[in-house]
Amino acid sequence: MSKPLFVTFEGPDGSGKTTALNGLVKYLQKNRNDIDFIFTREPGGSQNPAAEKIRKIILDKNNIIDDKSEALLYASARRLHLEQTVWPALKENKIVLCDRYIDSSLAYQGEGRGLGIEFVKELNNLATDSTWPNLTIFFDITPEAAMERAADRAPQDRLELAGARFHKKVYEGYKKVISSSPERFRVIDATKSREEVLEDVITIIKEEVLI
Repeated sequence: MSKPLFVTFEGPDGSGKTTALNGLVKYLQKNRNDIDFIFTREPGGSQNPAAEKIRKIILDKNNIIDDKSEALLYASARRLHLEQTVWPALKENKIVLCDRYIDSSLAYQGEGRGLGIEFVKELNNLATDSTWPNLTIFFDITPEAAMERAADRAPQDRLELAGARFHKKVYEGYKKVISSSPERFRVIDATKSREEVLEDVITIIKEEVLI
């Protein structure tokens, strides 16, 4: 039986994070059917209709949302996601692979929106009962390179349209978060090819999770 383990994947928009995570899921399904795991993502989650509605509100580029409301909406969606998906899976000794989690809020709302990383951390500790991942894989790519990648895909949501200055602050926020908890993070060079990035992800999962 797999031991409970909560693994999150973080990175700027356009980092290739979601593509690599999808590749990891396919790899595990094909090569490690002995591993009991779930794949989910934030905000929302396929089994969380209420959280999905919050996701649509947050990301709709036609909505005008002030910074604190945005942070509160993310925290609310996160609580729903934990209650309905993550906590039950961990209780059943499943490995949880999650595309984005609290660190996204620390970087995007804490640093990017200027609310303060500590303020957003306290908010999310309240919302999540201080549930933090055991391992976080960060896809490292400069804001300029990430935005160039993101511009090639459509549609663009509210956060993707926030501008270069915002995304530079988000990247700086991630770096601060990683520096404060280096033991939890594994950093991948996301400027590599998709195949190389996926190989790096699989290697980390083999070394840190499938032991």
